[in-house]
Amino acid sequence: MLVCLTMTHRLIISLLFFVLAAATRTATARSPNEANPVRVLVWDERQAEQKQAYGERFLGQAIADSLENQGFLVRSSGLDEAAQGLDPALLDWAEVLIWWGHVRHSKITPETGKEIVNRIKQGRLSLIALHSAHWATPFVEAMNAKSRQEAIAPFAGRDWTLEEVPLRTRYYLPKRDEPPTPRTEVVETDDGTVRIKLYLPNCCFPAYADRGTPSDFKLLAPEHPITKGLPKRFELPQTEMYADPFQVPEPDAVLFEERWKEGETFRSGLVWNLGAGKVFYFRPGHETYPIFLQEIPLKILGSAARWMGETQRSGEP
Repeated sequence: MLVCLTMTHRLIISLLFFVLAAATRTATARSPNEANPVRVLVWDERQAEQKQAYGERFLGQAIADSLENQGFLVRSSGLDEAAQGLDPALLDWAEVLIWWGHVRHSKITPETGKEIVNRIKQGRLSLIALHSAHWATPFVEAMNAKSRQEAIAPFAGRDWTLEEVPLRTRYYLPKRDEPPTPRTEVVETDDGTVRIKLYLPNCCFPAYADRGTPSDFKLLAPEHPITKGLPKRFELPQTEMYADPFQVPEPDAVLFEERWKEGETFRSGLVWNLGAGKVFYFRPGHETYPIFLQEIPLKILGSAARWMGETQRSGEP
């Protein structure tokens, strides 16, 4: 009887040790993120119209509240704050910058956009651009930088020159039959030098409509860290329509196809690697629809911010 009791005690002790060890391993695996959560700056143009959908808060503040609840360390800033909400110390603090802009893009200078892009290329910051932030200064400068990166990549180790052709104006809706951007024209001279002419990207698309109708999302990359755990298809009940082709550099990952009953489609989740950093464009929007009070869009933003911030910390490509 004594032997059986001893064996039982040993079994119980072994089981307790196994459980404690497993718990310790789990806590150890989680503790770096819990003790040092990813730092996110949510920047918002802060239009009065947003309150039609978000009550007393601005859209960016609703996103910030959700990310705090998801375990991030979050700050919220806006265009009308000191330094336009983009104080260098604040940008140095942030690991991920989420950007909502709509009609005041020109208030942010290209120089400011390039400072943000420099942080991205150095692996100090990642950018999430939402909806009409396709024309936001930091997104446009990021797409310009990605276009340069792609234009010169085939000619590594060779002598090359790069001529950039800017847009005829900073913001315009491209026609369907005009040559797409970005694009390159390459000429090799007699002395072996490669001359590259780069037409910078428009960062827009040929059609949009604020119908406020539903859109259907199809998951294209179910194993991507941003999309893991999402349903293969889901619907947003009310959104604005953008129609492809989106004039941006070829993305490194395409996460969603969005479709409307009228037949338009759009690649609505795009990821680019830029230097040591990353850029993610997530299309759904209009500021008067409560898209960022809904579970799936907020889950996507949380997954994107966590993946981008943690990948940046690890130094992984």
